[in-house]
Amino acid sequence: MDPTYNYQYSSDMPAAAGGAALFAGGMFLFIMLFILVIYVLMAISLMKIANRTNTPNAWFAWIPILNLILMLQIANRPMWWLIFWLVPIVNIVGIVLNFVIWIDIAKRLGKSAVMGVLAVLIPIIFMPYLAFSKSDTVA
Repeated sequence: MDPTYNYQYSSDMPAAAGGAALFAGGMFLFIMLFILVIYVLMAISLMKIANRTNTPNAWFAWIPILNLILMLQIANRPMWWLIFWLVPIVNIVGIVLNFVIWIDIAKRLGKSAVMGVLAVLIPIIFMPYLAFSKSDTVA
């Protein structure tokens, strides 16, 4: 037996690190693309709802804080409710008010309150449904 322990280890660490970085970068791009698609779908849906209800400035749907103002205008709610989304700690109330606002939007489009609740819970399906479905009345 050789007491010096002169073993030669070969390691391919740089290639493994490069592969991990490539995988992480690919996942990042995939997630960002997925988020972008969802954002565009939601903005198009909100813009279509604004056009159907004859709410001015439908292009507000594309700008992050202005789309909250647009939702309040569509639901015929006061603008000071914006505080409930923008002030920390108070914004917990804003989560509950999302349900109230989307119920009002659904009713304005001639749909039931259940559709408004579903638009908050599963927006990727029910916001486009509210935007592009036929309704009996648009108030």
